[in-house]
Amino acid sequence: MSRTFKKITVLQGGPSTEREVSLRSGAAVAKALTESGYEVTSVTVEGETVEIPAGTELVFVCLHGTFGEDGKLQRILSKLGIPYTGSNETASRDAFDKVVTKSIFIENGLPTPQSQLISSVEDLTLELPVAVKPPCQGSSVGVTLVHNAEQLKTALNEALRYGDRALVEKLIVGKELTVGILDGKALPVIEIRIKAGFYDYTNKYTPGASEHLCPAPLDPEITAIVQRVALRAHEVLGCGIYSRVDVMLAEDGQPYLLEVNTVPGMTATSLVPDAAKVAGYTMPQLCALIAEKTYAAFQNSKP
Repeated sequence: MSRTFKKITVLQGGPSTEREVSLRSGAAVAKALTESGYEVTSVTVEGETVEIPAGTELVFVCLHGTFGEDGKLQRILSKLGIPYTGSNETASRDAFDKVVTKSIFIENGLPTPQSQLISSVEDLTLELPVAVKPPCQGSSVGVTLVHNAEQLKTALNEALRYGDRALVEKLIVGKELTVGILDGKALPVIEIRIKAGFYDYTNKYTPGASEHLCPAPLDPEITAIVQRVALRAHEVLGCGIYSRVDVMLAEDGQPYLLEVNTVPGMTATSLVPDAAKVAGYTMPQLCALIAEKTYAAFQNSKP
């Protein structure tokens, strides 16, 4: 893809629990963009403020979690009038809050696991097993799978470290899938298989801890359904050029939407680069495509 501009600032780091992953994503993206011929400046963000170098033509956002993915950074960049990758302020905010996300899914007739918000064990009405998670964290931070009553109190306390309420979802038994969305199309589906435990923070970012099967070994009809549901999730949230949609495929073949990641990981073990590779994109090509499509959309939106 030919370049239409030159100067990109990659934002990485940030104040969230996903800072280390963000630094790795930022390094990988900066390397890929440099290989594509862009002039890249990497900026490591320390708090909830950011300074964009003069002359920046596009910001490539690699900040995961709080501040970088929840709409706050997007509000700042929008006010500065600088094009940035990912989704806009509203879509970022809605996708970051799993409770809001699920309500949007339900309003649009999309399948998502039964859930409730609780602040104490006594509030729970769902039958076990369940997944207990903070409503506003990524990378499976604070998530616990609960199979018996003895585990519930510990799981709730872990989730409540990140807020005053926990989201409890009915645990879907089946295949763990994820679908990258790129430029209005679903990438090949990935099935995630874990060697031990579940797809938590450690298994996500430890090389060899999980296996990514891409394309996922599914019937073509099921693959098409999963891709269609994932793309629709991206659309109803109003996401931008790319995202990643996490899906559980139940044993009866029914897909259930879990969440949409508006700033998906871009590390060496990340899922979107894996799926893009199967679709024919190298890492430099993937990052250049995201950058160019974002820049073009910004230019086309000018009055």
